Amino acid sequence: MKSEKPNQISVDLGLVPSWCAMVIFNLSSYDPGPFILVGIPGLEKSHVWIGIPFFIIYIVALMGNCTLLYLIAVERSLHKPMFFFLSMLAMTDLILSTAGVPKTLSIFWLGAREITFPGCLTQMFFLHYSFVLDSAILMVMAFDRYVAICSPLRYTTILTPKLIIKIVVGISFRSFCIILPDVFLLTRLPFCRTRIIPHTYCEHIGVARLACADISINIWYGFCVPIMTVISDVILIAVSYTLILRDVFRLPSRDARQKTLGTCGSHICVILMFYTPAFFSILAHRFGHNVSRTFHIMFANLYIVIPPTLNPIVYGVKTKQIRDKVILLFFTKGIE
Repeated sequence: MKSEKPNQISVDLGLVPSWCAMVIFNLSSYDPGPFILVGIPGLEKSHVWIGIPFFIIYIVALMGNCTLLYLIAVERSLHKPMFFFLSMLAMTDLILSTAGVPKTLSIFWLGAREITFPGCLTQMFFLHYSFVLDSAILMVMAFDRYVAICSPLRYTTILTPKLIIKIVVGISFRSFCIILPDVFLLTRLPFCRTRIIPHTYCEHIGVARLACADISINIWYGFCVPIMTVISDVILIAVSYTLILRDVFRLPSRDARQKTLGTCGSHICVILMFYTPAFFSILAHRFGHNVSRTFHIMFANLYIVIPPTLNPIVYGVKTKQIRDKVILLFFTKGIE
């Protein structure tokens, strides 16, 4: 009689306690194997056509953010804290869109639906990490605007290169420490049922729900910790702009108030584009039982590509320094 392979132990898990089942899986050299990303359930026949606008938007996001990074790098007049944080936002947006869109397009156009478990964890980490880091960058940019408007004479003495480096390292490390446990929370789970993910990319709770074990820790940590972190960022942003508005309305002339608020216009637009759909998507995913899965997944895909596309456009239109440099870069050369 042939002996079974280690990962094929024939035990009726319904007859043993759950902790015994966990031990059995851990001792059986369990390998979850590849996962299957379905794409957008219900719209499989339209995947090829849906991929076209996604591809166009992604290319615009790449061009816009790369152009922004190039201008900030080569133009000495843009070597200021505000534009340094903006370049960091552009790099994070590139990570966010690149972590999800290429795999989505390969599903839509090539039918490449398989993704390895390490690949799934890697994609999940960078998607969640860039989301939390984006939020932290927006919070830091609000602080930058607060210092520039409320303490303009002390701006360069407060936001020194040394402090900026500390801020960048701090928010990057904070985001890393918040998201890394998600990876370990998934690697501890046994996947003994389906490995089909009804989505275009891997996200923490979506993968955890495929496990045949208790995922209470995953749900509480994956939902509460990142959300509370983002909410704390939103509160700090609100405090910063409350203090800004208080000082702005103390200015003597209406023109001065409008000019000062104009410097915050692009940042406020980006904040609204980031947080409004983010909270809608998160709350709909957790509590919106009446929201169709097709709508949710389509919205989640648009979220990882639309803000990265619009952010450089908003800053290019509303920020005079960047707008002038873009005109010089493209239109002047075109005339010549």
